[in-house]
Amino acid sequence: MKKPSISVTPRELFAANLRALRRAKEISQEELADAADLSRAYVSSVERGERNISIDNIGKLAAALHTTPMALLDPNLAKQLRGE
Repeated sequence: MKKPSISVTPRELFAANLRALRRAKEISQEELADAADLSRAYVSSVERGERNISIDNIGKLAAALHTTPMALLDPNLAKQLRGE
């Protein structure tokens, strides 16, 4: 059986949504990192899709942005925040 083609990986989706929501809230990476008790370098690498982030850190970032982990995996979130 042939695998379905996925154009965006969950990691890329999470990264795009995290960046879009952070920018929409006008929060710097450093401010987000401080609120989530993570390093700025870590948040930056997550936003670039370089990290296979743990569920615990997804929860920390979601809480710091006053949202849910599910919202950060919504395929339409980044588009909505950009007004598309």
